[in-house]
Amino acid sequence: MSRSRWGVAAVMVGALSVSLAPIANADEAIQIQGHNRAKTVGYFTQWGIYGRNFLVKNLVDNGTAARLTHLNYAFGFLDEKGTCVSADAWADWQKPFTAEQSVSGKADEPGQALNGNLNQLKQLKAKFPKLHINISLGGWTGSKYFSNAALSPESRAAHVKSCVDMWIKGNLPGLPEGAAKGVFDGIDLDWEWPASPGNDGNVVRPEDKQNYTKLLIEYRKQLGWARDLTAFLPADPVQLDRGYEVLPVFCLLTFGTLQGYDYHGAWEPNANQQSALRVPKGDPSPAEFSSEVTVNAYLRRGVPRSKAVLGVPFYSRGWTGVAPMNNGLFQTGTPAPGTYEAGYEDYRILKSQQDKFKIYRDERAGFAWLYDGTTWWTYDDPTEMKRKARFISDRRLGGAMIWSLDGDTAQGELIKALSSGLS
Repeated sequence: MSRSRWGVAAVMVGALSVSLAPIANADEAIQIQGHNRAKTVGYFTQWGIYGRNFLVKNLVDNGTAARLTHLNYAFGFLDEKGTCVSADAWADWQKPFTAEQSVSGKADEPGQALNGNLNQLKQLKAKFPKLHINISLGGWTGSKYFSNAALSPESRAAHVKSCVDMWIKGNLPGLPEGAAKGVFDGIDLDWEWPASPGNDGNVVRPEDKQNYTKLLIEYRKQLGWARDLTAFLPADPVQLDRGYEVLPVFCLLTFGTLQGYDYHGAWEPNANQQSALRVPKGDPSPAEFSSEVTVNAYLRRGVPRSKAVLGVPFYSRGWTGVAPMNNGLFQTGTPAPGTYEAGYEDYRILKSQQDKFKIYRDERAGFAWLYDGTTWWTYDDPTEMKRKARFISDRRLGGAMIWSLDGDTAQGELIKALSSGLS
């Protein structure tokens, strides 16, 4: 980023009582961390170790870890006061892993201070020391109380302190002080969404937009500039304008990940793409969504290309009871049966069933789908991952973000295709 753009953003943030010196220093910090290279950011889900049986070790086995620059561990939650808490302490730091399940090849021993996913992430970092591992806070089901956390100077300071103490300093409940220190390098905020309803039950206030920026300022105050501070940001330009002061936000972030999926899904009546690069012809939707629409919205608002990281899905959205007209595209249906939830399926599972379907592609819009005459899945395979990587490289964006790594095959087909096209 040029000094001139830092200057513009710094003046804007300066209005919120942030000195110019840290903003200038942030440029050097980001350069030192090596964030000029294309980023490959992947989410590892805390709950994936259960039904999906996807362990941190699998990131090594299928070649993913070697291809990532950043790994986000999802999710840490907030309580009603805005304090950081664990959503699942058993998965995070209590569950013991056998030698066969472990990154190091050694079993967890009785009485050791740290078990669970966090100990496995610590072993992963030892094996891949250049990998940045961040704790991701919130998500669709964990954003309910972000508005409370961001509400006042006191609530913001208390929230950030609790998160830094717990996840960065590693002071976990019931464990020795600092037991998890060094696991996480930074923090990723997944507040879905400031000033917008998001999930049912989220606390929403009109001042969320300004308070979001103030919350980031408090994070920088307590985290410093040498650590990652990233955020997951919406695809919808309406939600973007409602909830974010875009230039100050990107000034404070190391980078932002742009939602590149869930453009459509089985909550709608018509079978449609969820991650197309461009809006397909004939789309009946009242609002047009695509990666091009999303990326252009951010760039028009002054976001530096190098700090815009586009999300890609390792899962599919699906409908059933879909009529054959137009090979099912845009036809009405109901949520397709899925392994974990209706209308949703991991790529690895659909790959194992692929011979039951025919693959269709829209080369102009840049997306694919599977259809068997009744069931229809919007679909990202290695061909589409390469197409997305070319789009990211051609647009000179900061890289790609993956939701989520447990959707890939044991051979790492999607991560290999994606990383091969990023530059």
